[in-house]
Amino acid sequence: MTLSKFIKEKRKSTGLTQPELAEKAGVGLRFIRDLEQGKESLRLDKVNQVLKLFGFKVGAIPLIKDENEKS
Repeated sequence: MTLSKFIKEKRKSTGLTQPELAEKAGVGLRFIRDLEQGKESLRLDKVNQVLKLFGFKVGAIPLIKDENEKS
């Protein structure tokens, strides 16, 4: 699942509008719109401000390598 889809689903499941989420997270409405539309360059600190409302944060995860791929 993409980050944009995750945020949008979490927002909707909690009954928040985009403006309400922006206000609660302390970010601008445009940022929420960009985030939900999958903009590729966003400030991670602001992404974490939004994710924190849902009990999450951005973190490094290992890539799953194809079994045939050499290291």
